Amino acid sequence: MSGHSKWHNIKLKKGKVDAQRGALFTKLSKEIILAAKNGSSDPEANYRLKMAVEKARENNVPTDNIKRAIARGAGGGDEKQIEELRYEGYGPSNVAVIIDVATDNRNRTASEIRFIFSRNEGVLGEANSVGWIFEQRGIVIVNPKGTNEDALTEKCLVDGVIDLRFDPEASEIVTEPAQVMAVKDALEKIGVSVKSAQLVMEPKQTAHLTGDAATKAFAFLDALDEHEDVQHVYSNAEFDDAALEAYA
Repeated sequence: MSGHSKWHNIKLKKGKVDAQRGALFTKLSKEIILAAKNGSSDPEANYRLKMAVEKARENNVPTDNIKRAIARGAGGGDEKQIEELRYEGYGPSNVAVIIDVATDNRNRTASEIRFIFSRNEGVLGEANSVGWIFEQRGIVIVNPKGTNEDALTEKCLVDGVIDLRFDPEASEIVTEPAQVMAVKDALEKIGVSVKSAQLVMEPKQTAHLTGDAATKAFAFLDALDEHEDVQHVYSNAEFDDAALEAYA
């Protein structure tokens, strides 16, 4: 798996599940609201909404919460409107980051994100200041248990697949953005155990970090990821095994 993905997976395992559940439910609900707001309220006609609903179910979000989020996104309810915004900039050691947020108060969120950058030796940039370093991709994460890299590679000969990053615990299958759900469905039909499917921003070039530089980057990425309005954090940081073991 990519170094950034490993950071995020380790982070999820580190925290106490009960303490994180409320914040996770909120973030997953916001993703459903935004997906329904920007497309059909029918998951079968809106692949972004379908991915959001599936992810919510995987994380045990109650069905009533999911229905309320879809209704809110489709225009139901009197709550404040949630906006989808993107911030870009450079963190410590010149790490490029893209942050997607969902907020009902853009001024508050902008101020708080700017503070996280300044506190961590970073600089919040203008739109597309680092976007050129990234490209959108689909990521299907599968459990390769019971197979090897060659066998999984053969199963991944599906339209839309770009690459396979084999990992014995959780392998990443990289897809064209519009094909992510089709690839997921095709893999499931041939018996591959799919853990999740999502759209991400993948770096076209990475910054390899070790030692103190890695420690500062972990602190910065953690601070962003833990903000209540932040939905996704993408970076071009690449961590070696020693740094990841120390973080874990």
